[in-house]
Amino acid sequence: NRRPTQEDVAKLAGVSQTVVSQILNNNEISVSEDTRQRVINAIDQLGYVPNKSAQSLRSQKTRTIACVIPDITNPYYPAFQRGIQKVTAEHGFDLFVYDTEENKEKEIRCLEAIQHSGVDGAILVLFHHQIEDLTPLLKQGIHLVVLASSFVDIQSSEIDIIYNRNDEMAKIATNYLIGKGHTKIGMIAGLDETPPRKFREIGYLNALEESQLPLDQICIQGGDFTEKGGYQAMKIILDMEELPTAIFAANDLMALGAMVAIREAGLLIPDDIALIGIDDIPAAKLVHPTLTTINQHQEKGGMIAADMLINRIQGQYTGSGRVVEGTFEIVIRESV
Repeated sequence: NRRPTQEDVAKLAGVSQTVVSQILNNNEISVSEDTRQRVINAIDQLGYVPNKSAQSLRSQKTRTIACVIPDITNPYYPAFQRGIQKVTAEHGFDLFVYDTEENKEKEIRCLEAIQHSGVDGAILVLFHHQIEDLTPLLKQGIHLVVLASSFVDIQSSEIDIIYNRNDEMAKIATNYLIGKGHTKIGMIAGLDETPPRKFREIGYLNALEESQLPLDQICIQGGDFTEKGGYQAMKIILDMEELPTAIFAANDLMALGAMVAIREAGLLIPDDIALIGIDDIPAAKLVHPTLTTINQHQEKGGMIAADMLINRIQGQYTGSGRVVEGTFEIVIRESV
């Protein structure tokens, strides 16, 4: 009942142990597809399981990656994480996920934990730290990819950035409402201190200004990016003397909460108040009316982030920091 070894795999496949090791570690080597398949078949036949501890000792790599996200209950982040997990699993890396719950103290503790965890790299979505705050992680030899809320000029930094044009997404969403004839457009904005709120409000205001609409429209801070926050903000708007004809909600969860408040007031969507969000979460196409929104291709973004990180960890890229712009598109449904 001896546990199969890498040497056993090599003998059965008729190749060297070096070839087996490189295939197992997904290294770029020139082997024929026939050779690769023989190794894979030998692994399956023997039931060989690589010893990750031994691999770590030899390579000084733990083949582990950490991911820090602000809120696991927000459907945006599980989709982003799913993209990361697809790529890490494909390359034989383990993934640890930290949820900061948008809390500054928890974000600090997560970064401290990562600094001492021995991970090879980390993908970070931070609400309370800047790029320059991440130097201690770099000094530990931890490679980093950061999901940012806007373009970041990192110059010679070793940190890679994938960023979302939050201002442009908000501008496109607001312009869509303007294009439908709305001139009194409210915004449910989300948390005051978080980067997404800041840049989405900028995009909203830019759209109004470029269309020469008054900038003193109703902009309500939702409290947080949740359904409850959207509901509470919409209730405040509905108590006002003059109602907007359309609402731009800074994410879909708040848009869904706003929907509930609008219905409770006996108003119809989109007849009385039109509504648009951002994120295109699964629930957006399940509610009635279905929600017009902006799809940020979250899973694809997670895959890009993981690819960038693993390229650095494996030494396939060693240059200065890369900056990649995420993609998005408007998804037109029934709520406008």
